[in-house]
Amino acid sequence: MKNEIGVLAGNVWELLNKKGPMTLTQLKKLVNSNDFTLHAAIGWLAREDKLDFQKSGNSIKINLK
Repeated sequence: MKNEIGVLAGNVWELLNKKGPMTLTQLKKLVNSNDFTLHAAIGWLAREDKLDFQKSGNSIKINLK
């Protein structure tokens, strides 16, 4: 499971690098993963201080630092 989360974290980083800021809903549509693994991958990147979170209306956009 830890390996799966790490791989997904890399995929999320690549998506944000290529496409820019996205909401969790937008990310979920682009990755083939369940909610738990996606949330864990985002947490992984946040813990490594690689993400920035910006409130935009009623949603939060996730972006690379």
